[in-house]
Amino acid sequence: MRAPEDVELTLNLPEEAPSCVCEEPETNDRTFLERGMETLAGGDYIEAVQYFQRYQRLEQSSLAQWEGDIAIAYISMLPSSPFYDVDAARAAYRALQAQEPNGLKHHSIVLMQQALESFVLMDRHIQDLEGRATMLQDDLDKREQALKRLRELTLGQPEGGA
Repeated sequence: MRAPEDVELTLNLPEEAPSCVCEEPETNDRTFLERGMETLAGGDYIEAVQYFQRYQRLEQSSLAQWEGDIAIAYISMLPSSPFYDVDAARAAYRALQAQEPNGLKHHSIVLMQQALESFVLMDRHIQDLEGRATMLQDDLDKREQALKRLRELTLGQPEGGA
């Protein structure tokens, strides 16, 4: 049996410390963002917007600015919000899509982004359906006018006359 003193270990460690300076990834203090989420979940839209704006003032990174803007755009698409404005939500989301920064986004922001995407898509579908309904109503009105005129020509009397 060997004594612990008789065992020799060889480690493959560098003899000198590496000369690289590792940079810490940029982290945001998301306290105000998370408070805004909690307040939003509680239904206080005005205070939630204020928290999101505080988050943007505190954190100057492009990711934090973008996250705050997404959260505010999300609130403007909620019908029960005092900031409800379909056109503003759509325009804000389209602008934010074009400037989406790299980085790890807060999970709630990712969900808001997906909800905004669905909202914009559904709004586009609604506009298409409203356009089709208008076109169909115009076509129906023209057909009714044509039938009325045909009735007058064939019977020689206006509709409703006996």
